Amino acid sequence: MVKRFVESGHDKRFLLSVAVVMPDHAHLLLWPKEKYSGVFYSLNDILRPIKGASSRGINLFLGRRGPVWQKESFDRIIRNEREWREKYDYICNNPVKNGLAEKPNEYPWLVFGEQFINRY
Repeated sequence: MVKRFVESGHDKRFLLSVAVVMPDHAHLLLWPKEKYSGVFYSLNDILRPIKGASSRGINLFLGRRGPVWQKESFDRIIRNEREWREKYDYICNNPVKNGLAEKPNEYPWLVFGEQFINRY
């Protein structure tokens, strides 16, 4: 469900590099798109619809109410190609590191942006 909302939102508010949805957390590597001249979508602009829609769907599926996601998110500014590659590899290998797949491309909740072909 979260994967679907990440996939559907990336063409409007952000450019997706890679994302992974884990059982208890998610990672996204993205670039905010320009909202209007010189102003870019904020992290809150990007995450609010993803968290909101997925929370409603998860709660409906589980037959419960209440928060699904933490109010806070943790973000990093990536300053160069080396840092980008490090984060990209970390996200792709997270399911393997946590014993959920043998190879990254075997994990069904790993999402690659169109411009970043699955290297795994």
